[in-house]
Amino acid sequence: MNPFTFRVVQIIQNIPEGKVMTYGQIARLAGSPRGARQVVRVLHSMSKSYKLPWHRVINSKGQLGLKDESYMVQKLSLEMEGVQFTSGHCIDLERYQFDPDATNMDDGHPPDFRRDRA
Repeated sequence: MNPFTFRVVQIIQNIPEGKVMTYGQIARLAGSPRGARQVVRVLHSMSKSYKLPWHRVINSKGQLGLKDESYMVQKLSLEMEGVQFTSGHCIDLERYQFDPDATNMDDGHPPDFRRDRA
C-alpha cells in the first residue's frame, strides 16, 4: 500500500461517529490536495476489507456523493449517528465536519494520523 493510501485509510478509520469529512479534506490531510478522486478510489476498493466508515465521507457541498441505492444506506447510517440533513438534503459542515487538527498534538496531527517516525 502506498503512503497516500495508507494515510487515507487511517484518516477515514478515525472519523468519529456523528461526524463527517469531505473527500478533498481527507486528500489534503493525506498529503495530496488534489487527490479527492483517489480518496473515492480508496473507499470503493478498501471499505470492506478495512471496515471503513465510508458513510461518513461526503462531498464539499455537504451532500452525499452516491446516487444509487447506497444513497439511502448512507443517509440512514448518518441519521442513526445523529447527523441531521437540511431540507435541501445537505449536511451542515460547520456543525458536523470533523476537524482532526482541532485535536492537535505536538506536531499538529492526532496520534493516529502521524506518520511513522522510524
